[in-house]
Amino acid sequence: MTPPTALTGRPDTRTAPGSTVPRPASSGPAAPGRSRSVQATAPAGTATGGAGRRGTVVVLIAMILVALNLRLAITSLGPLLDEVRTGLALSGLLAGVVTMLPALAFASVGAFTPWLVRRFSPPRLLVASMAALAAGQLLRVTTSSAWLFVATSALALAGIAVANVLLPMLVRQYFPHRAGLVTGAYMMSLTIGASVSAGTAVPIAHAAGSWRAGLGFWALIAVAAAAFWVPVAWRDQRRPAATVVGATKRGAGLRPLARPGATAVIRPGRTRLGWLMAGFFGAQSFGAYAQMGWLAQVFRDAGFRPETAGLLLAGVTAVAVPIALLMPTLATRMSSLRPLVLGTAVASALSYVGLLWLPYEGALAWMVLLALGQGTFPLALAMIGLRARTGAGVVSLSAFTQSAGYLIAALGPLSVGLLYEQTGGWLVPIGLLGVALLVQTGTGWAIARPRWIEDEAGTAPVSRPEPAGGPRPLRRRSGRSVGPRPGR
Repeated sequence: MTPPTALTGRPDTRTAPGSTVPRPASSGPAAPGRSRSVQATAPAGTATGGAGRRGTVVVLIAMILVALNLRLAITSLGPLLDEVRTGLALSGLLAGVVTMLPALAFASVGAFTPWLVRRFSPPRLLVASMAALAAGQLLRVTTSSAWLFVATSALALAGIAVANVLLPMLVRQYFPHRAGLVTGAYMMSLTIGASVSAGTAVPIAHAAGSWRAGLGFWALIAVAAAAFWVPVAWRDQRRPAATVVGATKRGAGLRPLARPGATAVIRPGRTRLGWLMAGFFGAQSFGAYAQMGWLAQVFRDAGFRPETAGLLLAGVTAVAVPIALLMPTLATRMSSLRPLVLGTAVASALSYVGLLWLPYEGALAWMVLLALGQGTFPLALAMIGLRARTGAGVVSLSAFTQSAGYLIAALGPLSVGLLYEQTGGWLVPIGLLGVALLVQTGTGWAIARPRWIEDEAGTAPVSRPEPAGGPRPLRRRSGRSVGPRPGR
């Protein structure tokens, strides 16, 4: 049970048996090799008591709104890709570039996000990222130039890339004891957004008489998310490098940051775990982004009308909503993730075979199996938190995994588009997705057992490592103080 002092911020005046002088919980050096309790400091934008609870709810809603935006600009394009190609005279190659642009933006911009975090607070970065997303979505529907369409799409996707890296960090900061549940909640919001935009982009475009309305409408959601983060960012007066994301042993809070250079920098790119995580994330994103960009076209080629093809694509993400909610929670409760890795791989393999064999007759079955296979995405995001002991480890692993992984994923839509244009069918493109699935299964199998990036990077944490499922309350041993030992 969390001690009251962790919630109120008052010093802990309890004393060990036999002691006569009250001691604040945050004073005194820790014994070498032993973790010391750090007085919890509420994250910026929160307060104590009832105000603290309200602040936490505000942050949770704001995070869910941001997550809602993370796929709107992408999945709304797939059902309208033919209309966009006609309206802007896009070649098959340039259409492939447009569909691979999300992965390229996530890879390049995501790599710089830790640098931004050291200079600006996360709430302010989220306001800026949502503003960039809104501006990019509005600007790209006002141009008749194919290259300006690509450039403004890149601006919108840059905003998404920053938010991609920040959300796992913010979950660890504000909800360390509920990381699996909150990750599931924002993944569910992301999936709902992807489903709604895929299913309604064509009807909105038809109602307005232009594909531009079907793409530009979603900028309103980004504006709403930015507005929700503005008061949180306004109250956030912390210096960006003054704290490290994480949880103290007593409640949700922030751990003081050592002086620059006092703590070794975590470099996932020099570890086997970092590259395995990037391979797993990249392989699943390779297939996922190819599906986002071309699945509607697969169904259209099978004989479905554009509206129905868009609804089938939306159905994939709709079925994935409960999976996105449950997968992170399951991951935090299992000692080995191999059953989840294998189960999602089998579902994806069956759906690929079905799309080649009976794409029209079995469309609903393949839609459900594709949704089950896409459960690898929330699993991969949950793994980022489970494979790091500290908040700094989460940031480093998240940035490397997503930037390197999305760089791999960028080849998915482009490769599928080129193979489809050259062969005129889906046998070779879907066969390529099967190869990516084998890579996903192999790397996922390797990282399914517990291991931590700090151990492989050789950076020992300042305090006792937190368990994989998140920090636990500090237990007081009977008859002993948690303070320094005499003579130490």
